[in-house]
Amino acid sequence: MTISYFLPILALLTLLAVTIFAYVSGEKARKRLEDPEAPKSTLAANARSDGKPIDV
Repeated sequence: MTISYFLPILALLTLLAVTIFAYVSGEKARKRLEDPEAPKSTLAANARSDGKPIDV
């Protein structure tokens, strides 16, 4: 078996992994946007200026 067999498989698996990661991240973002209790970003116009960043 040569690289010509493994390279397309590796490319497709990488594409699949990136697609799954993007989908999961998008769902997480959607849930957070719909949650009224979620902390606001420090970049939001109505956020507190002394607030701690939410990802830290």
